[in-house]
Amino acid sequence: MSGANVAVLASPAEALEAAQRLAPGLAARAARHDADGEFPSQDFAELRDAGLLGLFVPRRLGGPGASFSDYAAVALELGRAAGPTALVYNMHASVTGALASTPDALIQALGGSNRALQERDRLLAAARDGSLFAVAMSERGVGARLSKLKTTYTREGEGFVLRGEKSFVSGAGHVDAYLVAARAAARDEPVVSYFFVPAGDGVRVEPSWDSLGMRATASHDVTFDVGLPLDALLGGVEGLALLLAQVMPQWLVASYAAVYVGVATAALEEAARQATARGLGRLPALRARLGRADAQIAAARLCVLDAARAVDASPGTPATNRAVWRAKLLAGDVAATVASSMLEAIGASASRRGNALERLYRDARCGALQPATSDVCADYLGLAALGADPSAGADEARW
Repeated sequence: MSGANVAVLASPAEALEAAQRLAPGLAARAARHDADGEFPSQDFAELRDAGLLGLFVPRRLGGPGASFSDYAAVALELGRAAGPTALVYNMHASVTGALASTPDALIQALGGSNRALQERDRLLAAARDGSLFAVAMSERGVGARLSKLKTTYTREGEGFVLRGEKSFVSGAGHVDAYLVAARAAARDEPVVSYFFVPAGDGVRVEPSWDSLGMRATASHDVTFDVGLPLDALLGGVEGLALLLAQVMPQWLVASYAAVYVGVATAALEEAARQATARGLGRLPALRARLGRADAQIAAARLCVLDAARAVDASPGTPATNRAVWRAKLLAGDVAATVASSMLEAIGASASRRGNALERLYRDARCGALQPATSDVCADYLGLAALGADPSAGADEARW
């Protein structure tokens, strides 16, 4: 997807302005993409040309150098316009954000070489120029639990061979490369690593996505059977995946949160529009539903933005990680609650296919189901409330 037409964003403020400028077009196409289950190619052409795929690229590489808070602001706007587009964008941002925010010193302390740092910069430069990345982590039967993955890699010659099947790969068949989580074969303890796998030979997309909501994400199954060079290993270090999940959970947990607060906002606004058009504003019960939705969304938005600020200020601390898990829990639950209430407020007509509230309800309902699910987030926070270590105290490994 990279090319010469990509805009150069000078600052995160310009990125937010670009998202706001593109939002009406994304919203206008959302119903068609949902009905057809069609990947929003035009949306991503516009995001690419606006420079938004390079949001996290540092200034030293010609990007705006956005923070997690900057990303959250952009994701809120995109989620409000078109949830599926925002969700695929979130996957790309979680890859580029993790690449950009992992300190050089940490990579080097773990054994990463200067060559690994150069490869990271190459990938970030590709995003700056318009390349789109996907995350291939989840698998049938184990979900997103990294320690239980069946996809494996082996060291062979001057590289690796990676084999396995992934599910829920948003953007499958429409991206330039996949960040693939795989477990080292023939190891007693789980050693889980990330690899960058370019689209092409050895990567087969299995059309399988026909879902309740987020239908335009093209989250198909993908089969990998590829040989990879040494540089494909993220950071040049084996075993990074489980470590990053513990110390940087924002890329696996809270990056979703802003998207679903945006979807909830769209549901409230659409319900208010339909209520006004039908003269339903005279009903106190309807007004009460709108008022509660407004308060719930405001609380979720504040929680998401508070977590984002904590990530920027003190990433990886226990307090920050709790804020991250809290944001995902509240965003997923509020989106589902608000969208359901707005559907009831407008009545049976809103449940018909083609009604925007019916589509927004289906999209919003997916937030609590995506990893980490609301139950998993609540268990993490419950352990912390009891004074236990929420990363180690669970009976079953979260990752």
